[in-house]
Parts: sequence; structure tokens; C-alpha cells
Amino acid sequence: MNETVVIAGAGHAAGQLVVSLRQNKYAGRIVLVGDEPYLPYQRPPLSKKFLAGAMDADRLLVKPAGFYEETGVELRLDTSIAAIDRNKKCLRSSDDDEIPYDKLVLGLGSRARKLPVEGAKLQGVHYLRSIADVAGIREDFQSGRRLVVIGAGYIGLEVAAVAQQAGLVVTVIEMADRVMSRVVSPEISDFYQIEHTNQGVRFRLSTSVSALKGKKRVKSVTTSDDEEIPADLVVIGVGILPNTELATAAGLDVENGIVVDDHCRTGDPDIYAMGDCTSHPNAIYDRRLRLESVHNALEQAKTTAANICGKDASYCQVPWFWSDQYDLKLQIAGLSEGYDGVAVRGNPAERSFSCLYLMENRLIAVDAINAPRDFVQSKQLIADRNEIDHGLLDDATVALKDLAI
Repeated sequence: MNETVVIAGAGHAAGQLVVSLRQNKYAGRIVLVGDEPYLPYQRPPLSKKFLAGAMDADRLLVKPAGFYEETGVELRLDTSIAAIDRNKKCLRSSDDDEIPYDKLVLGLGSRARKLPVEGAKLQGVHYLRSIADVAGIREDFQSGRRLVVIGAGYIGLEVAAVAQQAGLVVTVIEMADRVMSRVVSPEISDFYQIEHTNQGVRFRLSTSVSALKGKKRVKSVTTSDDEEIPADLVVIGVGILPNTELATAAGLDVENGIVVDDHCRTGDPDIYAMGDCTSHPNAIYDRRLRLESVHNALEQAKTTAANICGKDASYCQVPWFWSDQYDLKLQIAGLSEGYDGVAVRGNPAERSFSCLYLMENRLIAVDAINAPRDFVQSKQLIADRNEIDHGLLDDATVALKDLAI
């Protein structure tokens, strides 16, 4: 009798899992359950080309509708999951329907962190995490309107770039003393702040929000130093939270994400997990990681599919990320947390350079701005954990791959 794989969550990882299961000749039943009414789609373009109107919704899809029909996938979209019953091996939906499984894969993703201040539910206040979120923002996205972005991470700065180019008047508020402070060095932060400022974006750094003001619709943002910033709309981008509540309620281990091994298995041998909601071991950094990236979601999906199909596949890769702002492509390989040295290759004034992050003479991360060669070559250098020839770090004519001692 054929087994049934149930995928809880219909995000990017879920779409890849379906593809990989069929590529691995899985002939059993596949049921895909998601709480949005959409087929699995890509989220990164939401704050970039899709928000700008340069990409249609159909182009967001991981696979078109016909693919799921052709591969015999049962779609249960617009369906919320209420619980996982590990004893009966089934999911229970919010309308009390039971969906039995032999193998369950949790691709539950993450949700936008809410801003706990007065006025956060006023009309014109938005988060950006889904197609529906973008649709709401677009209604307010009109040239000349005053946009306040709360949070200067990837999402906040991408929205600011699109808005500024669309003719909105943009102010960005950030609690930290520099932009993208959680993920890049001061050198990269300074470069991006200057670029945005030159485009007309205004910043309020080292500043928090105390309230959003208005009657039915937002009219202004009150900051921690009592400045009142006029706002026709507000986009909040203050991070995301992994969706782990179902796993916790089911008795699975959760610690900054659903705990999985390098095969993407939870403590229950019949339950796997993948994507933003997971905490997995990484031998390159010798610690557990929870990554909010497309690369992680896709590779964990491929690893999960291989193991469900009887192969022995482990997941251990150099993380990577990217951000598009104006004509700048930031590509990040590795994790720079804890670095004890940084070198700059190339010239920031030419808008093409890289920052190399070192720990104990080994490369642990690279931020490459319009420097794709450095990004590509750094990944293997990081994975190999070789010591670096410091005398060549600043020489952009020397390929990164040739820096290992």
C-alpha cells in the first residue's frame, strides 16, 4: 500500500518538496495543506519587483497549477491546521477534518513580528509577509504620499527603495544606531545609509516608536523622543517569528525553532521539518542555526525528500542570502556573527566591493555588493575553513579562491 506524505504549510519549501519527492520517484500520495488561498510561491520578490508592479502574481508561483494536477498532489489550500495528533498520525484542520499521514513534513514558515504600540491596528498600517499584504500596501502606494517604514532590515530598506522610486516621501525609523545592524558590518551599513539618503530617504536611527496616531486611519508616527512624523501609510518590518506552536503542542522539541537533525528529522521519526521554522545543526559553524532564507528552505526540502525516499542525505551548507535595493545587489555568504577582523576588497565609491569577515584567520562570511565573483568563490572557502593569506585580502585582482594557505 502506498504511503501518504502530508505537507503542513504551502510555502516555497513545500513547493520544492513536492518537486523533489517526484524527482526521487516517490509514488505515494502527497497532500499539501496551506492556510493561504495560493499555491506555493516565492516570498523574496514581494518586497522588490512584486511590490513595484514589475512582476505578476503568476510569476511568483514555484510551479503552475497544472504541475500539481499532473503529479497527483492533493491541494487543501485556505485551510488552517488546528493540531497534530501523533498517536493517530493525522492532522486536524480548524473545521475538524482529519488528514492522516505516514510521513508528516512541517513547513510552517514564519510570521511578521507585531509592533506592540498604540495605533498599530489603524488603517494604513501594514506588514509585508504575503501576497495579500502587498495588495493592501499597493492600495496606499501613491506618488507624493508620506510613508514611514519602521525597521531598517532587509524588508524595510527594500520597501523604502521601491517607494522612493515610486515617488513617495520616505522616512525610515530604526532602533539600532545603523541600518541592517543585525547582519552586516558598519562599513556596509554606512554605505547603504548613504545610498538611501542620496536617493532622498530620511532616517531616524537610535529611535523607537511610542505610538501611531490617527482616528480610523494612521496620520502620524510618534517617536521615543516625541517627534511627530506625518504618515499617510506605515510599513512595519521589525523581524519575523517562527511558527512553532503546533510542534510545541504536539510535544516536539522546540528551541528557537523546531529542532531537527541533519536529515531534517524531528524527534519523531515520522515527522520532518524544513525552512524558517527549524533549528538545525551546522558543522561548518559548529552550532545550531535557524535561518530565514530561501536557500535554507529549498535545500532542507531537497534533503527531506531524499530521506523520505530511503536515501541517506545530510544537510550542511554555507548559508546565503541576498537583497536588491535600487541597482545594488547585496549577496551574503556565511554568517559574520562573532568576527574578529574585516577586510574590504574593491572600492565602495565605485559601488562594487566586498567585505570579508574573519575569525581566527578563517573566512566565515562575505558581503558582496555588485561583486558576484567574490560571492560565488567565497562559499567554498568558507566551507573548507582554511586559513587565509592576510597579505592578499585587500587585493581585488586576486580571486578569493586563491587566498587559502
